[in-house]
Amino acid sequence: MSSFRGKSRITAAAAAVALAGALTSCVPAAPAGNATPNSGPSGALTVFAASSLKATFTRLAAEFEARNPGTKVTLSFAGSSDLATQITQGAPADVFASADTRNMSRLADAGLLDGTARNFATNVLVIAVPPANPASVTSFADLARPGVKVVVCASQVPCGTAADAVEKAAGVTLSPVSEESSVTDVLGKVVSGEADAGLVYVTDVKGAGAKVKGIPFHESGEAVNTYPIAAVGPGRNNELAEAFIAMVAGADGSAILSEAGFGAP
Repeated sequence: MSSFRGKSRITAAAAAVALAGALTSCVPAAPAGNATPNSGPSGALTVFAASSLKATFTRLAAEFEARNPGTKVTLSFAGSSDLATQITQGAPADVFASADTRNMSRLADAGLLDGTARNFATNVLVIAVPPANPASVTSFADLARPGVKVVVCASQVPCGTAADAVEKAAGVTLSPVSEESSVTDVLGKVVSGEADAGLVYVTDVKGAGAKVKGIPFHESGEAVNTYPIAAVGPGRNNELAEAFIAMVAGADGSAILSEAGFGAP
């Protein structure tokens, strides 16, 4: 009798397993692509940015990629006027960050922007000299002294436009030994000892650390550069571009920019 009951229990258990398997097979499997949903932006993004933004945007791009798996940000740095020219000639930029509003307006007037540019930072000029300050420069007027080798940005570059404005405001005419296409090139001339002084941004001196000494001058307030950023359209991934711009112009971007010495827009 006990043997019969044992066989009945085994048969019942097997039937239950078979029924469960049949029911499971009736439930459709979830698509493989939905196994790990990612609602955030993804894809590749090319950002053209003013050379004075190199340190901060390199940091911001890394942070953006970390927060958005599957994204890749490629950065291209140069003078704002050079970048604007490249974009007008068809360079594949998705985002443009300029060191002035003039070059951004060039793209807007050409119908090359997707939406409206957003101002995200400001910057002012400072005199950069070698740590020992061999020419004993202490003021903007000292840059016009005979024998002082001064390097500035070319007039079409934002830092050059700012230098021109400061010259007019101060009533001082400079005779630079070299005019460079980007502010980083000006800084390089000072760091290498090829120049006694150079007009660069406050952020450049801060980023250079002990390689140079910064000398503020009150006339710099006459030429405050405003930095705008915008998507270049039609872009390959406008959603990704807008997400990056939102980060730069938002609280996270402001904190990183402020730490580097940039002012609020």
